[in-house]
Amino acid sequence: MADTYEPPVPEYRIDGFEAASGRIEEDFSSVTLTDDLFVTLTDHHSTDGHDSYLLLYDRAAIWDIPGTAEYLSLHITRDVEQRTFAFASERHPVVPLAQNWLIGRGCPTEAAEVSDRHGPRPADALTRRLEDLLRTNPGNRYEVLDHYTDNACSFDSGVEVRTLLYDAHPDSADTPYRLFLEETAKDLRSYTVREGAFANADEADRWAVERDSPLPLAPAPPGTADRRAAAARARSTSAGADVAVAPAPAAPSRAAGPAPSRRRGGTP
Repeated sequence: MADTYEPPVPEYRIDGFEAASGRIEEDFSSVTLTDDLFVTLTDHHSTDGHDSYLLLYDRAAIWDIPGTAEYLSLHITRDVEQRTFAFASERHPVVPLAQNWLIGRGCPTEAAEVSDRHGPRPADALTRRLEDLLRTNPGNRYEVLDHYTDNACSFDSGVEVRTLLYDAHPDSADTPYRLFLEETAKDLRSYTVREGAFANADEADRWAVERDSPLPLAPAPPGTADRRAAAARARSTSAGADVAVAPAPAAPSRAAGPAPSRRRGGTP
């Protein structure tokens, strides 16, 4: 039997460097404890050796608390003269939010593009447009309130990620709570993203629990094509017992334990 391919450990480029403090050393060890299960989607290292930016898919997240975000962004900073390093990290439910975080910390926009091309692909233009909104977050209009990743780790079902945001754009004043629903097909070849519009968070949670109507799509921005066709495609027939953003503690939506690796992380 051929050996199973395992992706290499991320390239941190800290050989010969020491953590700037004991706390930083402990925190870095904690964040990278299972890095043999990390998949590098993109990384960028500045020419002066000061900064490294990494976007990682964490395959170990499926064994964490139900709903745990599966993407990890990491920014490593080095003092090349003192030979020390520090870092910042954050988990994200979807790739565009991770890219936005890295870009906000100085990563060149083009360098934040996903280089691993083996994951699922955006199913349509609307998915790509909504991901662009999250990646660029023009005018800092979106604030992430909560999120939930429902990955059953079974080839009998797909993956669903629900991200609840507050939209401060004036055009969204009547329905400022936006539920970005990412649904990956069970064959992991494609995914869609849709933006639901709600007057409050409770309405978003109620919709996720009941699923008795199509997702109430956000109005099309001025100047864009009519979205009635997109609305028809956006109707979700799946029923779920989890709320849009599961409160803590949350009832598990999957069994905790070893499961087949269902790596995602296709480029937006």
